[in-house]
Amino acid sequence: MAPKVLVSDKLSETAVQIFRDNGIEVDFLPTLGKEPEKLAELIHNYDGLAIRSATKVTADILERATNLKVVGRAGIGVDNVDIPAASKKGVIVMNTPFGNMITTAEHAIALMFAVARQIPEASASTHAGKWEKSKFMGVELTGKTLGVIGAGNIGGIVCDRAVGLKMKVIAYDPFLSDERAGKLGVTKVELDELLSRADFITLHVPLTDKTRNILGRENLAKTKKGVRIINCARGGLVDEAALAELLKSGHVAGAAFDVFAKEPATENPLFGMPNVVCTPHLGASTTEAQENVALQVAQQMAAYLNTGAVENALNMPSVTAEEAKVMSPWLKLAEHLGAFIGQMTNEPIKAINITYDGAVAKMNLDALGCSAIAGVMAASNPDVNLVSAPIQAEERGIKVSRTTQAKSGVFDAFIKLTVVTDTRERSIAGTVFSDGKPRFIQIKGITIDAEIGAHMLYTTNKDVPGIIGTLGQTMGENGVNIANFTLGRTDIGKDAIALLYVDARVPEPVLDKLKATGLFQNVSPLAFNVA
Repeated sequence: MAPKVLVSDKLSETAVQIFRDNGIEVDFLPTLGKEPEKLAELIHNYDGLAIRSATKVTADILERATNLKVVGRAGIGVDNVDIPAASKKGVIVMNTPFGNMITTAEHAIALMFAVARQIPEASASTHAGKWEKSKFMGVELTGKTLGVIGAGNIGGIVCDRAVGLKMKVIAYDPFLSDERAGKLGVTKVELDELLSRADFITLHVPLTDKTRNILGRENLAKTKKGVRIINCARGGLVDEAALAELLKSGHVAGAAFDVFAKEPATENPLFGMPNVVCTPHLGASTTEAQENVALQVAQQMAAYLNTGAVENALNMPSVTAEEAKVMSPWLKLAEHLGAFIGQMTNEPIKAINITYDGAVAKMNLDALGCSAIAGVMAASNPDVNLVSAPIQAEERGIKVSRTTQAKSGVFDAFIKLTVVTDTRERSIAGTVFSDGKPRFIQIKGITIDAEIGAHMLYTTNKDVPGIIGTLGQTMGENGVNIANFTLGRTDIGKDAIALLYVDARVPEPVLDKLKATGLFQNVSPLAFNVA
């Protein structure tokens, strides 16, 4: 029986035809995504679901999707898909991460021109018959300094276009290597320097705990007087109320926003302000981009349903069914190792070295490597997946190497991940126990035995009395429950570490209390995808 796919959002007829050409039955119901109750009634009939942003693939929908094997999102964002619920149901979630990069970058450039020359206001004035030529005095882009926050896929394209416009481009990106910066023709700087030098600032980073309000009130105050700010990335990167105040004071000369903290944005502090250009999240809204992602998702889904090939999956590695039975916990371990180091590293990474010891050295090392790299890169880009992670690493000039070796210790197999920066090497090793659960077994050369949880706290200190009591008492007094507590040290009185598995993320005030004791060199909350 032929696989059957439901298209519940608007996809082009060409994309729908791709399914048919591959022997797949298709029901094209482009408004069904806006009718969740009806979608829930019908979803059990389908092997695949092709969507854009209107369809919400919730846990309730997935619970009734008894035959569903794959969800394909035409686009990069998957906020409308409950990925953990899909994983539990064994449903693969695919996206199309590269289809709208050029379109979004071009929109940022277009908004930069628009705010530099006050084009929307001038257009409205002219349409009104006012002919206010002297009112709209703009500035040139040539020779101006553009500060790019985030020089990954889209940011890199913006850098390239801006260099072509004869702008001086400076970039802040902790993961941008010197080699990659050189190829882009940009100068790497720290954030404070970018803020003080840039005539224009454009943001191209995902919204994470680290990037939320990266242009908050304090950082906005550090910007050069007369700066113009463009955001086509994510709402929440800029404190919109603080920006509105600086626009009123004249410190910021203009702004252009395609994304907002709350969407759909029917009201916002920036609305109605002079020399503020606003568009309704149009970054990916071009005919070419929409067609590209639609064709790509159809091709990916058809390949999976017909051959089992997995591409751009967010919750499944590219391995065969036979390999998956053995490799699943090792793939999760590799991701956890990468996630640990990615969250602990705030400077450009030059190299990632992966050592496979014992039995694991005979597994699918390409898939394991992708999982480890994705873990590292996820700290700066939550949208990364097993396919895009190696590409992003290559674009950033990160050299990835691997070593295999025969069993060398007490464990039948382990993976060791080492990241190299200009100032240090950071390493972590782990294994999978007989119960199928990944464990950390070494950090900074210190032997440990740590269960991995969704929320953890990592500390480093000198081996002195009182550490355990301080950690336990501080957690207890502030209502933080400890599920597991692991310690390790190099020697008496030397370097020591602690890794706490806690029930929820440790609040910032609690972290501050630990830091204030003066006992710890490092206090870092960590998060892991254990679903």
